[in-house]
Amino acid sequence: MTIPTSQTPILEISNVSKGYGEGADRTNVLKDINLKVEEGEFIAILGFSGSGKTTLISMVAGLDQPESGGLIFKDKEIDGPSAERGLVFQSYSLMPWLSVTGNVELAVNSVFSGRSREDRKALVDRYIDMVGLSHARDRKPAELSGGMRQRVSVARALAMQPEMLLLDEPLSALDALTRSKLQDEFAAICEEEKKTIILITNDVDEAILLADRIIPLTTAPDATLGPDFKVDLPRPRERAAMNSSDEFIRLRKEITQYLMDVGAEKAAELESDLELPNVVPFFAKDDELPEAYVKAATSNVPGSERYLEFSQLTKVYPTPKGPLTVVDGYEMKMKKGEFITLIGHSGCGKSTVLSMAAGLNPITGGSIILDGKHVDAAGPDRAVVFQAPSLMPWLTAYQNVALGVGGVYPDANAAEKRDVCEYYLSKVGLGDAMHKAAADLSNGMKQRVGIARAFALSPKLLLLDEPFGMLDSLTRWELQDVLMDVWKRTQVTAICVTHDVDEAILLADRVVMMSNGPNARIGNIMEVDLPRPRSRKELLEHPDYYAYREELLEFLEAYEGGANPSQEQLRSIEAKRAARIARQSAGAANEAAE
Repeated sequence: MTIPTSQTPILEISNVSKGYGEGADRTNVLKDINLKVEEGEFIAILGFSGSGKTTLISMVAGLDQPESGGLIFKDKEIDGPSAERGLVFQSYSLMPWLSVTGNVELAVNSVFSGRSREDRKALVDRYIDMVGLSHARDRKPAELSGGMRQRVSVARALAMQPEMLLLDEPLSALDALTRSKLQDEFAAICEEEKKTIILITNDVDEAILLADRIIPLTTAPDATLGPDFKVDLPRPRERAAMNSSDEFIRLRKEITQYLMDVGAEKAAELESDLELPNVVPFFAKDDELPEAYVKAATSNVPGSERYLEFSQLTKVYPTPKGPLTVVDGYEMKMKKGEFITLIGHSGCGKSTVLSMAAGLNPITGGSIILDGKHVDAAGPDRAVVFQAPSLMPWLTAYQNVALGVGGVYPDANAAEKRDVCEYYLSKVGLGDAMHKAAADLSNGMKQRVGIARAFALSPKLLLLDEPFGMLDSLTRWELQDVLMDVWKRTQVTAICVTHDVDEAILLADRVVMMSNGPNARIGNIMEVDLPRPRSRKELLEHPDYYAYREELLEFLEAYEGGANPSQEQLRSIEAKRAARIARQSAGAANEAAE
């Protein structure tokens, strides 16, 4: 493993292994972990859920002990927790009855009991101000957002003035845009504090933005550290601007490819020889429609330019202070078989638009027309996959899918209905787990059931409301590929709400960017001219991908903090992407000519 300098490392981990349980119940989590960390270095350890990242950081914190090997901090073996090593957990771990100030004071008073009251107060004030919470210092955790609570955790850890800061997925419980904002704040704080930091994360972009060195952790059991990736990018690092850096693109591709390869080795893909039976859902049957249309109902081949139409769509909620217009004049047309993603800041009305399209939320004004019919109530012709899987926990995966299938195909026999359920469960990788109870499935597996259930209904419109928002980044990659694989077989018309820029580009024919709420409407639409079928690997190698990515990030930055940029500013962002793609295309043409 490469060591940045020849000085004695502040932390040295040697041949550490750790497991839990005995006999048949034994699980070997970590094996032969070796790592040297220099003083002032920022290390990011990147890995899959369940790979032992938290076990590793707990041993560095002194909260857990290795079964073999050892951990040396400042020439002394770690045998318990110490204020020298501050820890920020994934969960906020705040005292709910104490204010922001009280939570930080509790830590400061326990570590610096010998200092004067004035000194302790100065420490508390300094770090509350550093994380931007001076205005909320008297609030209790229940009155704070998730991002604000995590800021309190960071202030508390920093106020103890540790020599090493340990961050155990501190932002993973937050939505993507809040997470991005806090990543930028972390970067600024880390530059100011100049501490030795180990960050546990499953987000490649977070690791590149913050770290000096990135080290992947392979999958469990017997997880071990992979190769070092040195981050040779100047600081401060600008999230959107990095997409123009050849070094960022190269590094991101190498790390992502490594993680995908490691995941592929562990995840045996379950293929099935099952064929989808030729059955038609009842909502596709209409005596006035041509027979050819009825037969094609399950295939959703591309067709009408106005298959789905949002016309001056408005949503108003009554409040004690008067009517609140959340969505104001949303106007969009979709082709049959088109896939659109909706992206924008929290509160911009994305999920409100989706819920009205599903018929789950009454329309205040305007209309939604699907295949020539007004949407005025929920129906099986529109399938929804929510952020939470919404399964019946006492039923098996198969039974959860069968619930919908039983009513949608009235002319299908029992064997055909069974084949529909088994086909889609197999396609989402649950061929050997379809008879497990939903309660016994991981979050990722539950969401696979939700995807299988949605496609099994053979809907006219598929609606996805942040379907992977509760999952770690690496599981999300896998399920995005599953979704794309199943979608390319059906070509169902689809809308997906997301906070994830990469997800928006990977899935969509067009990315619809929402302006800030209230009175939100479409701020910009970006056509994604990338070849299908798509995979993450192919996108990373496509010369235009980072131009699309930079445009989306700049759009979100333009609307940051409730701002409403001018149309001129938005056109400038769009023109920048078009110019970059034109330059890349011209360069590729010149290379081909030579």
